[in-house]
Amino acid sequence: MRDLRRRARWATSTSAAVLLFACGRTGDGTDAAKRDSAVNGTAPSPTSWCAKIPRPENVRFPRVDVPGDWHEVYRVEPGVFAITEPRQFQEAIAYLIVGDSSAVLFDAGIGLVPLAPVVQALTSRPVRVLNSHSHFDHVGANHEFEQVLALDLPFTRGNEGGKPHGDVADEVVPSAFCGAPPTTADTAAFRSRPWRVARRVTVGDTLSLGGRVLEIVAAPGHTPDAIVLLDRSNGLLFTGDTFYESQLWFFADETDIAAYDATMSRLAALAPSLRRVLPAHNTVSAAPSRLADVANAVQVLRDGGGVRVIDEDGVRETVTVGNVRFLVRRTRAAATAPARLQ
Repeated sequence: MRDLRRRARWATSTSAAVLLFACGRTGDGTDAAKRDSAVNGTAPSPTSWCAKIPRPENVRFPRVDVPGDWHEVYRVEPGVFAITEPRQFQEAIAYLIVGDSSAVLFDAGIGLVPLAPVVQALTSRPVRVLNSHSHFDHVGANHEFEQVLALDLPFTRGNEGGKPHGDVADEVVPSAFCGAPPTTADTAAFRSRPWRVARRVTVGDTLSLGGRVLEIVAAPGHTPDAIVLLDRSNGLLFTGDTFYESQLWFFADETDIAAYDATMSRLAALAPSLRRVLPAHNTVSAAPSRLADVANAVQVLRDGGGVRVIDEDGVRETVTVGNVRFLVRRTRAAATAPARLQ
């Protein structure tokens, strides 16, 4: 989740908050602009990221026409549609995964524009919604669907009531958009709508879609309820916010860097069996080898290594490990690292 208002509050708290992002390969300066906006509590300047829209990594996939002019949809794999929102700075991505008998919508965007018409244009099969985690920019359209699946965790339940406008107002300021906001969105009253869970699921459950089986895999770290979806037969891993290129941010009270270390070690072990990683922000596809890059970097960070540069505010420091970069609170970085989970 890239919630500016909350991140500004976390940045000034005394808790050991951690911000982590994996360096993108574009070298376009987008990382710094969005990072600074998060720390300062202001939306990013469109000039720093709008020039990269649409992202070249995305447009190499076939574009699919859908209703409206807000969502852009790409066919990443047979039966796998990436539903992007490229003109809002979150650049959230939801995935519609279609089998012979049913479909799963993994994540539901930020909720500025109705998502159900887009999904209905892509498939006539019954759709179940499952979120990679319950941050607001992944559950925005949950309320539009009857079959929403969710873990039975306090963090998830705490987010099912939605968020008031005051908590998400920075998502709809003018500079949060490339161009004008969607014409149908009421930015003055925008909020994260409450949503109802039809069925609780647990880690290890499988979802059979007819000719395709998805495994629910625990991925705590970014949030306690973070999961990834594994399509083992097709070599696909849908990673949510556990991994995405360029701006992986972990900067919240609910972030657990030790749990994230363990998660990334497990996911990196899956990489040889994967053909493609499908993240929830920015780009719709990434190389499975990137999982090992981040897993190794997290371990180096926790062992006190990496190239460290103290930030101007004296509170934070940048830690660079190969092609992965972290921004951590100095108090956290200076503390003795606990033993890594196995």
